[in-house]
Amino acid sequence: MAGGEGLGRPVKRSVTISGHETSISLEPMFWSALERASSDAGKPVNSVIAEIDAARLESRPIPNLTSAIRQWLFAQVLRR
Repeated sequence: MAGGEGLGRPVKRSVTISGHETSISLEPMFWSALERASSDAGKPVNSVIAEIDAARLESRPIPNLTSAIRQWLFAQVLRR
């Protein structure tokens, strides 16, 4: 796999979104991609996740947050 992350098991991390703590489980390759995207945007990971969360709440049907993050990351790859 790209970046050497392989097909690892999901890793749970706590994040704060608009002052609310929650936990998100993503595979290491998605955490790495999210960290890169955050760095590229010059924003903290929590800030990018909050933006993804706000956008997902406007979608119908509303996807869960983990799914929304994966879809957002995939869309970032397609934009390149």
